[in-house]
Amino acid sequence: MILRFRSPDGAYRVDIQQTDDTSLLISKLRENLPKDVDPHTIIVSDRPANGRARVLNEISGMKISDLGLSHGDMLFLLYKKLNEPQAPNGAATSPGEPSSIRLNGQPIRPSESASNLYTTTTSGSVIPDKVSNPWETVVQDPVDEELDKKDGKIPRGRDHKMCRHGPKGMCDYCMPMEPYDPGYLAENKIKHLSYHSYLRKINTSTNKPELKSSYMPPLSEPYFRLRKNCPSGHQPWPAGLCSKCQPSAITLQPQEFRMVDHVEFSDPALINTFIDFWRQTGNQRIGYLYGRLAPYPEVPLGIKAIVEAIYEPPQNGESDGVTLQLPWTGEKDVAEVASLCGLRKIGVIFSDLLDDGTGQGTVVCKRHIDSYYLSSLEIVFAARLQAEHPHPSKWSETGQFGSSFVTCVVSGNEDNGIDVAAYQVSNTAVEMVRADIIEPSADPSVMMVHEEDGKTRYVPEVFFRHINEYGLNVKENAKPSFPVEYLLVTLTHGFPNDTKPIFTAPLGKFPIGNREIMGISQDHRAVAKQLGITSQSANRPTDGIDVVSDFHLLTFIKGWGVLDKNEEELLAKVAVGHDVNDGYKLLQTPGWQTLMTILRESGENAPLKRAFVEHSPPPPQIPLPFVNARGAGVGGSGSSNGGAARRGGRGDNATSSNNYGPLAKRFRGFSLREE
Repeated sequence: MILRFRSPDGAYRVDIQQTDDTSLLISKLRENLPKDVDPHTIIVSDRPANGRARVLNEISGMKISDLGLSHGDMLFLLYKKLNEPQAPNGAATSPGEPSSIRLNGQPIRPSESASNLYTTTTSGSVIPDKVSNPWETVVQDPVDEELDKKDGKIPRGRDHKMCRHGPKGMCDYCMPMEPYDPGYLAENKIKHLSYHSYLRKINTSTNKPELKSSYMPPLSEPYFRLRKNCPSGHQPWPAGLCSKCQPSAITLQPQEFRMVDHVEFSDPALINTFIDFWRQTGNQRIGYLYGRLAPYPEVPLGIKAIVEAIYEPPQNGESDGVTLQLPWTGEKDVAEVASLCGLRKIGVIFSDLLDDGTGQGTVVCKRHIDSYYLSSLEIVFAARLQAEHPHPSKWSETGQFGSSFVTCVVSGNEDNGIDVAAYQVSNTAVEMVRADIIEPSADPSVMMVHEEDGKTRYVPEVFFRHINEYGLNVKENAKPSFPVEYLLVTLTHGFPNDTKPIFTAPLGKFPIGNREIMGISQDHRAVAKQLGITSQSANRPTDGIDVVSDFHLLTFIKGWGVLDKNEEELLAKVAVGHDVNDGYKLLQTPGWQTLMTILRESGENAPLKRAFVEHSPPPPQIPLPFVNARGAGVGGSGSSNGGAARRGGRGDNATSSNNYGPLAKRFRGFSLREE
C-alpha cells in the first residue's frame, strides 16, 4: 500500500506493506527528508493541527498493521533541523548578526539588547498550554473561591414612584442589579469592573445554560507572538508566514476591569518607616509588599490587597532612582517566612520624592495629569513582575489569567504632600512586554514600539484610538510611540479605620534590613535588644511574646539557621497568632534555647555600656568638619538632635543613650579620645 506524508519541505509517498516493520518505514522516510533533519525530533500526526501526534522513533518495532493505517492515508510530519538557532520569537537568525545600532555607530548584538535583557520574561515563544478541565484541576486563591460562591447581585429597595406591586412583589425597577451594571458603576464613580464582575459578564455571553451546550472557559489571555510549528507546513519565519501563525493586529484601549480593586496598608507606620530612608539619606528606596488578598465590599465582588509587611531587598539608592539586582539575595528565605505567616508577595513599592526646598516638609509634585503617573520604564518593570506572578484561575483555558501583583508609588501629590498611588498594568501590556514589542522611551509619558528588522523580531501592527483636534474618535498607528495611559489600570488605596496588623511589635525598633548606608545593621545585639535578653536574663523575652511579632526579625532569625523547620513554623505561629500557649511551647524547644544561649553569651556588652555611661564624663564634642549647620551628621537631614538614628527615633542600638557606638559607625576615622 501507499502512504502519503506532508512535511514543511514537501510531500512524499512511501510504498509499504501491512506486514512490514515500522523501522522500514522510518528508513524510507529518512531517505526522502532533507539531510539536515534531526531524526530524533520527527513527529508524525494524523492532522495538520490538534491531531494525535507521536514521535516517530517511539513507534519503531511495531507492525504497520498495528498502527491502523490503510492505503492512501495522509500523515503530517514536523521536525527540527540540525544547527538551526531560534530567536526569542521563534525566528531563525545567525547568532552574531547585530539587531540594532548604537548612537556612536557601533552594532548591538541580540544578546546585548536592553529589551532582551530587561523586558523578555519568557523563554522563546512557548504557547501557553491549555489545561484540561481547569475548573477541576486549578487551585485558586481562597478569596476567589469565596467570591465564586457569592451571588454578586446588587440589591435595590422598592421604588415608591414606579413600583405598582405589593411589598412582597418585584419588578424591573426594584429587582437586584448585576455586579457589572454600568449605571451603578457610574453613579458610584467606580472606574473599572472588578475581576469577578468582569468574569460574570463574560461568562454570561459565553456559556448559556438554557441552550444545554458544552461548557467553555470564558477567559483567555492575549497572545502576540509568532506561533511555532505552524500546521500549514511552511518554513519558519522569516522564510514563511501565514495567517495561522501570524499574530493579529493590536488595537490598544483602556482595560475595563482590574484584578485588584484596592490596596490597604494594615498600619500607617509601614509607609512612615519606608520613607524614613529618604528623609535621612535623600535617596530613593524600593521594597516588596507581603500580604494577602481579601474581599473588598466597597466594589461589587471586589478584591483588596492587604499589605502586612514591606521588605527592602539589597539595592543601591540614588537621588533619582535605585539599582536593583534581580534575583536578589535571600528572596527564597523571605518567601518561606511569609508563607509560614500566611502571606505572599503581592506587590512592589518605590519612592520618587524630591524636597521642594521650602523647609516645611513639602515635596515637589512630579506626577500629575499633565506629565505622567507611571513612566514607560516603570510600566515595563511592573509588567515583568506581573508576568512572573500570574493569577491562577479555573475560568481560564490556560489555568491562569492576569496577575494580582500591584505597583505602588510614594511621591508628591498636587498639594505638595507625600502620598501613595497604586497601579497595575493591563494584560495587553504584559503580553506586549513578553513578545518584545515595546520598550521604554526617554520621554516617560510615551512608550516606544520596536522596529521590526525582518530577522530576529516580528512586530505586528499596533493601533490606538483617541479623540483628535476635531473631536472625532479616530484610530491611529502607534508606531513609533504612543501614550502610556493605554497600558495603565488605576487602583484605590488607604488605611483601615481600626488598624489590626498581624505584626504587633513596634515597627522600627528592630533594624530594617539592608540599611547599612544609614549606619544601622541587623546583628545579634539587635536581636538581644528586641527580645530584652542580657547575660542574666532567662530564656523568655522580657516584654512578652509580642516582641517576636516583627517580620524583619523573623527573616533575620531564619537566615541564622538556628531553628529547624518545625520551630520556625511555631515561631511564625506565635508572631501572627499571639497565643501564649504557643509561646510556652516555643520556649521549650531546643532551637529556641540554643538561640537564647547565643544571645546571652554574645550580648554581655549591653549592661556594661549602660554602667559605663552612668559613671563617665559627658561625651566629647564632634569636630566641626563632621557637623553641618543644623547639628546633624554628614548626609543627615532632620532635626537638631544629631545623628540619623536619634532623629528617626528608630533603628538599632543607635537609639540607646550611649552615642559612642553609632558615632564610630557614622564618622569613621574620628577618634573619640581626640581633644
